[in-house]
Amino acid sequence: MKILFVHQNFPGQFLHLAPELMRRGHDCLALTDQGNMRSTAVPTVRYKHDPQTIDPAATRLGRNFTLNSDRGVSCARAALQLRQQKGYVPDVIFGHSGWGETLFLKEIWPEAKLIVYAEFYYKGRGADVGFDLEFGKASFDQVMIAQGRAAHLCQSLVHADAGLSPTQWQASTFPASLRPMIEVIFDGADTDLVRPDPSASLTLPDGQILRAGDEVLTFVNRNLEPYRGYHTFMRALPDVLAARPKAQVVIVGGDEVSYGAAPKDAKGWKETFLSEVRDRLDLSRVHFMGKVPYPTFLSILQISRAHAYLTYPFVLSWSMIEAMSAGCHVVGSHVPPVAEAIEDGVSGTLVDFFDVPGWSRALTTALAEPARFDPLRRAAREIAVRRYDLRAICLPKMVAYVEGFAPNP
Repeated sequence: MKILFVHQNFPGQFLHLAPELMRRGHDCLALTDQGNMRSTAVPTVRYKHDPQTIDPAATRLGRNFTLNSDRGVSCARAALQLRQQKGYVPDVIFGHSGWGETLFLKEIWPEAKLIVYAEFYYKGRGADVGFDLEFGKASFDQVMIAQGRAAHLCQSLVHADAGLSPTQWQASTFPASLRPMIEVIFDGADTDLVRPDPSASLTLPDGQILRAGDEVLTFVNRNLEPYRGYHTFMRALPDVLAARPKAQVVIVGGDEVSYGAAPKDAKGWKETFLSEVRDRLDLSRVHFMGKVPYPTFLSILQISRAHAYLTYPFVLSWSMIEAMSAGCHVVGSHVPPVAEAIEDGVSGTLVDFFDVPGWSRALTTALAEPARFDPLRRAAREIAVRRYDLRAICLPKMVAYVEGFAPNP
């Protein structure tokens, strides 16, 4: 088949799928934003997109749709050039619907089958909006804005032939009328690579070396922000460090905003919540690593005695499944996307997202009694291998799913 992958940040979720389909003899091509310079073995075409300034007062709730549909037009224009100038017609298009890129591709290639990666459907209630009341109760306007953000996601799926979502809960955020279109297959974790390693070590920026078996508490996210529970974690830390005087804390994440809003003052979220507890922390034992290379990330998981993972009801991080694969004792927030993968007391420990004293107790106990939680580590690893393994489970399912759209001979 001719298969076109569409993602502004390619390879994104297609990191393993596209090369595997190429290996199986399919003719694969990627269409991505011209500013995306990530390396890939997949032949790539780049589209030019110059976002226009949007007047929020004029567009109101249509602002998000305007931004995403404009990108969709840029993507469709590049698609038209591919068809007219090179005669390119894919059998299957597989694109992420999050940025509007797939909106108009059926207008260019009506004969192609279109699959959208249906990652998350914004809604006014029941997910991330209004979950964390510290940042304000969901107002009428916020509910309307959140619901308005779903317009392009709905249109993308309605005009597609099918959708794919990584978790059951993320699929469930889509309207009931669209849910039957969506298959659930997780992206996959390389459990051969991400595995327990009793010889693992991590050299900190100050030269100190931490090793597997040491009393290490880890926290990992792309960015340190409320959507991923950074504020709850930091507020729990003083009591944990007071109770565990030999514990070391390794925190991975940038100081940008991936999800939600930036803080109203000039400080980023990292400094905002660090300032709140700074005078109660032994900062010589709290190590902010920033963003780290993948091998360093793996070493951090492999030396972890307790791994804290918090999130709003939102997209599940790959890092949590990888932590399970590495044999971590994951102490996670008790929200649906986490509870889908972790059973409390069996394959990890779940704590109410907002219960700061509960987090302090759970993390302190995890650090103090590692042997007690060895069965949970083994169960987490077993679940990662059995349900989320890239090579044996997820990739074969995804390949079979895409190949199922092959045109009739």
